[in-house]
Amino acid sequence: MAITHQPPSQLANYTTEQLLGFFRRMLIIRQFELRAINERRNGLIPGFIHSCVGQEATAVGACAALNADDVITSTHRGHGHLLAKGGEPKLMMAELAARSTGYCGGKGGSLHMTDFDLGILGANGIVAGGIPMASGAALAFKMRGESRVALAFFGDGAVNEGAFHEAANLAGLWKLPMIFFCENNLYGEGTPQNKQAPVADLSIRAEGYAFPGVIVDGNDVLAVLEATQAAVDRARAGQGPTFVEGKTYRYRGHYEGDPMVYRTKEEMAEWRQRDPISTFRQRLLDAGLAAEAELAEIEAGVQAELDAAVEFAANSPQPQPESALEGVYGDTHGGRVF
Repeated sequence: MAITHQPPSQLANYTTEQLLGFFRRMLIIRQFELRAINERRNGLIPGFIHSCVGQEATAVGACAALNADDVITSTHRGHGHLLAKGGEPKLMMAELAARSTGYCGGKGGSLHMTDFDLGILGANGIVAGGIPMASGAALAFKMRGESRVALAFFGDGAVNEGAFHEAANLAGLWKLPMIFFCENNLYGEGTPQNKQAPVADLSIRAEGYAFPGVIVDGNDVLAVLEATQAAVDRARAGQGPTFVEGKTYRYRGHYEGDPMVYRTKEEMAEWRQRDPISTFRQRLLDAGLAAEAELAEIEAGVQAELDAAVEFAANSPQPQPESALEGVYGDTHGGRVF
């Protein structure tokens, strides 16, 4: 099965309400990440942060193609995925701040946020660790006869991990309702993609497992949505998985504090010209679908929501020692979690 390229998107295919919703969702991801970075410096947030600044369109576009009962698995760079799937900023900020009001009671932190009610089966600090989890969920959906899909987010480095190939092999063999979504930001930690893989387009790997690969501009939220929607429709129809490769870029380091000596200022400046939020904002203005004042009001609303999220986290209690084993063990009475 040959790789296909998703064509550029058209604003005319969407309502103004939808377009403004995509803009707001991308913006809240961007500003959440920048605010979390600042609060880490201020001492509210302990531990590492792996931000997704620059990759907002992949998260928002992919999750916009999913239903509420579809599920995702995420990565160490997963804040955007959770927000795009409906996560609440205040609960996420509280989790980052290690507070008991957070998604995992303050004990999961940045790398392990989960909300089964939203179909978020968990972020994962292990590269490619979420892919087999998503394939397991997809198998469950197929065995139950449910019209649901599982989408696994992962980076370019994960495609070289055994877990990817094991999951892809079974997903292709059993035609599981699954989407393999690769956010190809060109670097596996500090290693350029061309130094870790012999192919430029990682979606070609899908051909070995008899399902299609699609390449999409990962900075175009609508193109991402349309490519993912086609993959979701295919999965629901019983035709099996699809590998969607979103070509994108992260502006910040692998982690906050990364000196980023592995890339040039010129490269970073070039990708800034393709920023998913500023370019989409300009498209809305140029098409007459939004006025500057309307977009500024959305931006102010996002800032107010994040101010409230930080205040909520700062005023929330820390977990108590006696809660250490809460949430460690799963349901032992046969109940479903998703």
